[in-house]
Amino acid sequence: LIMMSTIQAKNVRVGVGVLVKDPNAKGRFFAGIRKGSHGAGSLSLPGGHLEMMESWEECARREVEEETGLEISDINHIYITNDPMPLEDKHYVTIFMSAKCTSPLAEPENLEPDKCEGWESFAWSDLQAILAGERDDLSLFGPLKNIVEQSPECVLHFLNTE
Repeated sequence: LIMMSTIQAKNVRVGVGVLVKDPNAKGRFFAGIRKGSHGAGSLSLPGGHLEMMESWEECARREVEEETGLEISDINHIYITNDPMPLEDKHYVTIFMSAKCTSPLAEPENLEPDKCEGWESFAWSDLQAILAGERDDLSLFGPLKNIVEQSPECVLHFLNTE
């Protein structure tokens, strides 16, 4: 006899990742190394799960503020990836949002040290080098790896404009 309470339905989850421009370095954005959950040890953007009845923009604003303390504006959908993670027995669809810091002097704080090692500023070429295996010390979290592999023109345009 199978106990119904022990059976968990497998569902695709919705994640939101946010490309937050570094206001102090043209073409750069913030990312940090994950801790304590799937993808631990890999580089990821600020973000998290889309909550019930929440807009993508609300989720982006909430997650960035919770994780980095940054206030963001000009929040827009920029890309979507399909992210099966068979080793973790998970599957996500990740909605990538673009955003700017409201303050020109803004710097991220690590407000969730149990979930992130800290925030640093990266260029797209840094992520391409990590993807190419040029850095032994870093790997990319699944959704970030997928967007870097796909290298969509809209993301490159966002990062290279004011």
